[in-house]
Amino acid sequence: MIRTTRRAAVIAACALPLALALPSGAAEARTPYVKPFMGWSSWSVESSTRSGYGTHWLNEGNIKNAADALSSKLSSSGYKNLNIDAGWDADYDWNFHSDANGIPNADPERFPGGMPALSDYVHGKGLKLGLYGGAGLQKFVYDKDAPILGTDCTTQDIVVKPLTPTNKWESNWKIDWSNPCSQAYIDSIVARFASWGVDFIKIDGVTKDNVDDIEAWSTAIDHSGRSMWLTASAWPVDLAAGDGLKGHANGVRVDTDVECYCETTSSWTSSVDDRFTDLPAWLPKLSAPGYLADLDSMPINNNTGSGLQDGLTDTERQTVMSFWSMASAPLYVGGDIYFLDDKAKAILTNPEVIAVDQSAVLPRQVRSGDTQVWTKKVGGATYLGVFNLGSSATDIKVDLKDLGLSGTRKVRDLVDRKDLAAASGSWTAPAVPAHGSRLIKLS
Repeated sequence: MIRTTRRAAVIAACALPLALALPSGAAEARTPYVKPFMGWSSWSVESSTRSGYGTHWLNEGNIKNAADALSSKLSSSGYKNLNIDAGWDADYDWNFHSDANGIPNADPERFPGGMPALSDYVHGKGLKLGLYGGAGLQKFVYDKDAPILGTDCTTQDIVVKPLTPTNKWESNWKIDWSNPCSQAYIDSIVARFASWGVDFIKIDGVTKDNVDDIEAWSTAIDHSGRSMWLTASAWPVDLAAGDGLKGHANGVRVDTDVECYCETTSSWTSSVDDRFTDLPAWLPKLSAPGYLADLDSMPINNNTGSGLQDGLTDTERQTVMSFWSMASAPLYVGGDIYFLDDKAKAILTNPEVIAVDQSAVLPRQVRSGDTQVWTKKVGGATYLGVFNLGSSATDIKVDLKDLGLSGTRKVRDLVDRKDLAAASGSWTAPAVPAHGSRLIKLS
């Protein structure tokens, strides 16, 4: 994360006692991420109502299977993050727990080997490990009045009085960030995560009232000396929080959950299509590299075999990949990756499409409505994405001057990976199917 200075006095008051808990050789100044992360997340599986899935699916065996599949099928194309979402620190009845100092720990029934051993397994596959948390102080941690490592405080000392609910669920207590022990508590959690080898943290339920929470997690990552991606998440994060999160979060969730909470992973209307109308409002808030739109996981996993199905057609799956890449959003698969089908693998591993995403350049919307046009410039090339959100096939014509171009341009279809006829003045994508797209390079 980018190092912050606003909390300098607070940091000085509490950092030294925690230094003993940090990994050896820890450094406080690190280069922020410049490319969107790529990988897989467990929540789409946990959210499904299909038999055999749901929150009970989250356990050590299934996560190891996911690590095996991610490593063998997608990691060579850059998909390295295995992100464990909500429930890793909760029992099967969704009761959360922690150690004596209020630091969350893995549920022993779900993860009998413990998080350090699971982290070793994931890293042994050449992958990175991600964990989940929520904004605010968990109410059960307040109730246990846990002593905070390296301080004379307990968890009851670091909340706003009178007790004030916070986050989008109002499920936790609001933290008093004027108390140096508040930062010390978050530092203790992140130091523990660092000792486990965690590479990614998602903090969920973020509202405009939780900007300070994300800043504290960012500061704690700096203190840990370990490079970690930090995502501020909600369904979506309040737009009003966008400016305040800049410089602290690497990614920010700009839309509702992509999942349909049904027997498939998602569907076009629940809620893939929302992203096309909601991203534009966020673009002025973002900056690249370093602070990118998170469009949630990609329901590109399995349409043809056993296990949880995507709920999207192949055409829609390609549109997801193309739009996420045009947005330079993190590319992470949602669904049971163990059953990844061949078409999904081909969509996800196309190197020319991935390169558009990994450029970490934000796009510009040229045309809204049912036939959307998006563009961005990377080096000497202009990338063009056209998207048919309507219900029937249509031609989509683009005037090159609207892209800031003149003269004749070479045209390459990045999805089909082939050159097309040169364009002068305009270019038309013929018969783009309903919910279909074209991703083009003009040079």
